[in-house]
Amino acid sequence: MSEETLSNLSREDRSFEPPAELAASANVTAEAYERASSDREAFWAEAAERLDWSQTWDRVLDWDDPPFAKWFTGGTLNAAYNCVDRHVEAGNGDRVALHWVGEPADDKRTITYADLQAEVCRAANALLALGVEAGDRVAIYMPMLPETVVAMLACARIGAPHTVVFGGFSSDALATRLVDCEAKVVVTADGGYRRGAPSALKPAVDEARTKASGDGFDVEHVLVVRRTGQDVDWDDDVDVWWHEAVDGASSEHEAQPFDAEHPLYVMYTSGTTGKPKGILHTTGGYLTGTSYTHHAVFDLKPETDVYWCTADVGWVTGHSYMVYGPLANGATQVMYEGTPDSPHRGRWWEIIQDYGVTIFYTAPTAIRTFMKQGREIPDGFDLSSLRLLGSVGESINPEAYMWYREVIGGERCPIVDTWWQTETGQIMISPLPGVTAGKPGSAMTPLPGISVDVVNDDGESVPHGSGGYLVVKEPWPAMLRTLWGDDDRFKETYWSRFRKQGFYFAGDGAKLDDDGDIWLLGRVDDVMNVSGHRLSTTEIESALVSHPKVAEAAVVGAADETTGQAVCAFVILRDSAGDGGDDIVEELRRHVQKEIGAIAKPRQIMVVPELPKTRSGKIMRRLLKDVAEHREVGDVTTLADSTVMDLISKKEGSGSGDDEG
Repeated sequence: MSEETLSNLSREDRSFEPPAELAASANVTAEAYERASSDREAFWAEAAERLDWSQTWDRVLDWDDPPFAKWFTGGTLNAAYNCVDRHVEAGNGDRVALHWVGEPADDKRTITYADLQAEVCRAANALLALGVEAGDRVAIYMPMLPETVVAMLACARIGAPHTVVFGGFSSDALATRLVDCEAKVVVTADGGYRRGAPSALKPAVDEARTKASGDGFDVEHVLVVRRTGQDVDWDDDVDVWWHEAVDGASSEHEAQPFDAEHPLYVMYTSGTTGKPKGILHTTGGYLTGTSYTHHAVFDLKPETDVYWCTADVGWVTGHSYMVYGPLANGATQVMYEGTPDSPHRGRWWEIIQDYGVTIFYTAPTAIRTFMKQGREIPDGFDLSSLRLLGSVGESINPEAYMWYREVIGGERCPIVDTWWQTETGQIMISPLPGVTAGKPGSAMTPLPGISVDVVNDDGESVPHGSGGYLVVKEPWPAMLRTLWGDDDRFKETYWSRFRKQGFYFAGDGAKLDDDGDIWLLGRVDDVMNVSGHRLSTTEIESALVSHPKVAEAAVVGAADETTGQAVCAFVILRDSAGDGGDDIVEELRRHVQKEIGAIAKPRQIMVVPELPKTRSGKIMRRLLKDVAEHREVGDVTTLADSTVMDLISKKEGSGSGDDEG
């Protein structure tokens, strides 16, 4: 990535100091940085001591055979015990673990830690009765139900690594994952509710099982939660109702300790071509990393806070910051089944109001959707309980940051803009809310105990004001251990680019601003080469969204005979902007030129009603590139709404919003 890459990122002069009250009682203060830098291993050992260990480790970090790390070697513990039993034993059994809210308005359950303990024990006993043993894999393909969390913890309790497959994935995607990890049992539901209607799940499991068996592999049992009451096909030799197997099982089960490096779960990354990558996370380091960062970044006070992470448990954010991190810390949290706009567009704000949510963690994509709708909707609800806001999934552009801060946070809540990945397992870069001044759009600095840098092609640190590759220089507790069954691919994918330096690199570009703070630029694959200048899609999207009429933007580089690549933009206008007016395209092109420079001025801007997104909120830019380069649109099976591409393609076909000038 050349020096030109995003050295021209818009200057950001706004900065927000931590609220005095939060800073005065913050869980983690500035001294943590000094402590971690003076002795990193001692720092992480202290973080590990926040957990209950059956046996203490002999060695904090074994890095004798890089890139294969082992943390807390010789130590043993049980993840489910740490997330549930120890809170009950400490006298907190009556504390609410989950306020579960179904999508149908009157569908609610409150589950205490004592309730959760009993249910996890029953589910563990039911899995054992189905023949699951320590080391066997269990696939979980579920809606956002309490039983989903219970199933994960029950697997952890008996030492059976789980792989949660997002409920929006196709039967093909599920089948490849079942085969790759050789799942013995699948936990699913008849269906779940989405936008007011039941959405079937079990038929996809039946199809996936058939496809998987064609590869010479058979799932032994399917454990089915009855959620919607839909009719399902039934195979008495394989299918088992959850309510029959689990409800009748004993609520007594003694959790056995497992080695710190015992596999906890495999999570498959989507969106890549070919065979999916099975990211392996193990027990001791992962639980240490997620529980510590949840405690530090969200400043959780478990006695008084109500925490809500809106991520689906099918993604890593749901694992680390809805299940393992928060429950290990004894948090009370909200879990919501449905979409933000069902049964009305204020549903999320209504839930915050009803449950007195104090800490809220969501994605920039969601925030920009709410921006598009206008502030009148959230303004209709009492959001005064909120004290801290978080952002995850991609960089949050400054305009969305400011809207989030002003409209949702009432200008009083610090925002923690977090960078991490499925592979890292835990948050790596984020402000500490009691220490770091927030800067709109910047993830700021690495957390204590994390060694991150921005480097050039030769692996050398770049100066302030320059862009480069984001690397991690030292092992961290929750890091992936390998790719399931494929050590060579693990080394090639993450460690080959900077093999000589021993740096981890997963493909993200970043820039250090003049203060040395980190700005994430997205995947380096998303860098365009326009007339020899390297430009980031993130930068141009940010410039477009800073225009008052624009709610959201996606930018791709399309082949161009003259310039090599040309900037093509797709924008969604705010509701208040109407159709934007006759000159909207030229107005936006000039705006980008003013914000960044003539080189970044889009060749083409299309005003579209929606962008193609996966159910986790990621924009599928490769599909937009297909449109921009006039190709047949590729696979849309992982989109939340596959009809979006039809709308965009029709718009493109009519020439709407096209300007070659």
